[in-house]
Amino acid sequence: MDRQIAPFIGFLRDQRNLAAHTLRNYQRELERLVPLLQQLGVSDWAHLQPEHCQQALAKLHRQGQSPRSLALTLSALRQLVRYLQRQELLSHDPTHGVRAPQQGRPLPKNFDTDQLNQLLEINSSDPLAVRDRAMMELFYSSGLRLDELVGLDLDRVDLADKQLRVTGKGGKTRLLPIGRHASEWLQRYLQLRPQLCRDGQQSALFVSNRGQRISHRNVQDRLQRWGQSQGVEARVHPHKLRHSFATHLLESSGDLRAVQELLGHADLSTTQIYTHLDFQHLAAVYDNAHPRAKKKPE
Repeated sequence: MDRQIAPFIGFLRDQRNLAAHTLRNYQRELERLVPLLQQLGVSDWAHLQPEHCQQALAKLHRQGQSPRSLALTLSALRQLVRYLQRQELLSHDPTHGVRAPQQGRPLPKNFDTDQLNQLLEINSSDPLAVRDRAMMELFYSSGLRLDELVGLDLDRVDLADKQLRVTGKGGKTRLLPIGRHASEWLQRYLQLRPQLCRDGQQSALFVSNRGQRISHRNVQDRLQRWGQSQGVEARVHPHKLRHSFATHLLESSGDLRAVQELLGHADLSTTQIYTHLDFQHLAAVYDNAHPRAKKKPE
């Protein structure tokens, strides 16, 4: 059963253009699932039945796996089943009717403007500091995913027209605006970039201090470190800057379709979560301001 995993991951990478972190997640989940299925007496994918899938998920649940993690496991398995059917190695769908435990959908957390100003108040001339501020400004200016920022090449950025072209999930490309502050710090970074990378053939926009394309982990670590050094109480990570971009833009414009396009969401329902955030803000204003909502003083 293990031997089918590598070709499947290769198919997703080469034919479906899935992001690297999605591929790693799917491979990890399948490698964890196969031993459980084998313990249930399944020696070949052709012998897999819905009850085996449900029992394996139940065991993972008892071991403490969250509903979100189990949903990812089931998603990876369903994708593998479709691949095996396409390869004519499986004639039925053993995931039909299988359900992962229901999971709550936590609202994404975002920074308020004061926190963002505090985080981005970096005026160092050190090349790494300038690079990091340029990355953070770009996350907040254009709503990039981490994978999209790491994958940016120099030729994808047009500072003259203040726009960039990114490749998102499923290999879909979209054109995004670059805000004034992000454009300014990108220009500063590009002037200092040769100090980090002397290789004229290196196409990556953001590079490490070794001149290589910056890694996902490096970006995450640098943002977390800046959050601590700038005294930001909330944890700083790339997706939180993306959430802040979406929330603040929706609060100002109310244009859900535009936010969907800028975020690169295939389905509007994914973007609609930000309307709940906007409503929370409005509800808080109402509670504090409306005479009939105010609590009576004790």
